[in-house]
Amino acid sequence: MAQSRRAVVIGGGIGGLTAAVALRGSGWDVTVLERAPSLEPVGAAISLAPNSLRALDVIDVGDEIRDLAAWQGDGGLRTPSGRWLSRTDADAVAARFGGPLVLLHRATLINSLAARLPSEAVRTGVDASLADPGDADRPARVNTPDGELEADLVVAADGIRSAVRRALFPHHPGAVYSGFTTWRVVIPVPGARFASHETWGRGRIWGSHPLKDGRVYAYAAAVTPAGEHAPDDERAELLRRYGDWHDPIPAILAAARPEDVLRHDVHHIADPLPAYHRGRVALIGDAAHAMPPTLGQGGNQAIEDAVVLAHHGADLAGYTAARLPRTTAVARQAVRVGRLNMMTGRAGIAVRNSALAAVSKAAPLLFLRGFEGIADWRPPQAPYAAGKTRQATAGPSGNS
Repeated sequence: MAQSRRAVVIGGGIGGLTAAVALRGSGWDVTVLERAPSLEPVGAAISLAPNSLRALDVIDVGDEIRDLAAWQGDGGLRTPSGRWLSRTDADAVAARFGGPLVLLHRATLINSLAARLPSEAVRTGVDASLADPGDADRPARVNTPDGELEADLVVAADGIRSAVRRALFPHHPGAVYSGFTTWRVVIPVPGARFASHETWGRGRIWGSHPLKDGRVYAYAAAVTPAGEHAPDDERAELLRRYGDWHDPIPAILAAARPEDVLRHDVHHIADPLPAYHRGRVALIGDAAHAMPPTLGQGGNQAIEDAVVLAHHGADLAGYTAARLPRTTAVARQAVRVGRLNMMTGRAGIAVRNSALAAVSKAAPLLFLRGFEGIADWRPPQAPYAAGKTRQATAGPSGNS
């Protein structure tokens, strides 16, 4: 009988757990090491697009998540006064990209993924570090408080401040400040009825979206110096910045408590890594290609990474070849979109808004072109074999 291949996953977030499930389905013996005392994620909601839902189909999670889709009817972009700049229909999105957009709490996805792993496969409260990346002739080694683990494959899913990335590529500059900070809340808002929307102001944006469980997910972003915090509390800061914007924003802020509001500065990897692997170690998700949230693709790309890594297995050069061009292109597009929606110049904003309104009126679906090559991606293995689609190996080139 062939000896089982052993994989150690450092990080029990969405990317790490997806990789663990996908690798286990490919015959690997998998251990997940998570530093936090539990898998309960720090964060709010995540938007899953058709590309990551197809990836989740590979591990038989996709339909379970699609059932949580709450966006019905239309939504789109607005100005702070409430004027619609563009509208997008949920059915049109699904028809164009072969599936819905699903917004759900991160904890829901984490629980779905963890349920597909044996309890002994996930170890929490473990501060793991890479001791040796290994090579073709020797296994990788991971340090833990309980001793050293050897692995045929180490998956580094340890986030934007990845210690594994620093160990593999010590001369890489790492993540840089993206120029803006974000706030997020997931709360019940009694009586709230509204269409999903994102509102673009001057150096500020706001998004409001209903969840399937009846709660509301809202987020905001603003151009600020790095490390800045409210002098009182972050709910008060949101009131100062967005309290006079259109409905339902005031109602959401009225329903929020200071402790409901999460604030984090946004960082991204501006200089792509030379590879997503070294020795027997593969980087996935933010550890490999942290990007601004302006396309909602950070978690989606981590999920893609995980299933593509499981497809390539020990062929880590093949994994890098499949993922680095695509994720680099998506990350660069996210940076471009961030510059567009966080504009601060009044003249530029007026031109931007007029162009968005004109495009929306003349060709409502043209706005969706920015997601071509992203949302229509398909994984290389069943049930969506890459060879069956022209987007199999192409990144989102040509998008702007």
